[in-house]
Amino acid sequence: MLKGFVLEDVPESADWLGAVLLASFPSIQVHYAASIADANNVLQHYQPDIALIDIGLPDGSGVDIVRRLTKQKTGCMSIVTTIFAEDKYVFSALRAGAAGYVLKDQSQNQLVTMLQSIADGQPPLSPSIARKLLAFFQPHDDGENHPALTPREQEVLTIIAKGYSIPKTAEILALSPHTVNSYVKTIYRKLNISSRAEASLEAARRGLIDPLTE
Repeated sequence: MLKGFVLEDVPESADWLGAVLLASFPSIQVHYAASIADANNVLQHYQPDIALIDIGLPDGSGVDIVRRLTKQKTGCMSIVTTIFAEDKYVFSALRAGAAGYVLKDQSQNQLVTMLQSIADGQPPLSPSIARKLLAFFQPHDDGENHPALTPREQEVLTIIAKGYSIPKTAEILALSPHTVNSYVKTIYRKLNISSRAEASLEAARRGLIDPLTE
C-alpha cells in the first residue's frame, strides 16, 4: 500500500491536502503532523512514499523535514506545499531534496493532475514556480542588472553564499574580519541586496555556486 504524509498546521489545509492525496492515489494511507516535533515523532515509525510538506510551521521550517526524508534515502518524494513563492524558499527546499514545489492557490484538480503526472516523470511544480526556475537559469546580460565585482569581492561573495560566517571567511582568505565585513557591505551595496539568502541567489546567477547543491 502506498504511504502518504501531510505536514500542515492548519487543520482545513491538512484535510484538503489529504483529500488531494486520496484523489490522486485512491488506496493510499495518509498520516498527518501539524508541527516539526509531530513530524519527527511520526517519522520515527512511519516511512512515507510521498509527503506534502508546508514550510511555515509553528516550531520551524518544513524544509528541515524535507532534509530529514532526503537523508533517510527511503525513496520518499517530498513535495513542498506552501503560499511562499519567493526564490529563497524555493531554492532552499530544492537544495534540501524536495522533488516538487506547489502553491496552495492551485485547485484540487490541478494538484491531483500534478501528482498523478509523477508516474510519467513530470515533477510537480506550480506554473509560476516552473517559470521562476527557467528564468533563474536564463543567461543574464552584463551591465546594469549584473554589476561588476572585483576578483576579491567575488571570492568573498562565493564564500559567504556557501553559509560561512564573517570570521570564517576572514580565516579562509587570510584577511581580518573587519576587512571582510567591509567587502560584504560593498557587495551588498553594489548588488542592491540585504541578506545572505539574496547573496546566495546572486552568487548562483553569476555561476559562483550551484544553487541546488550549495
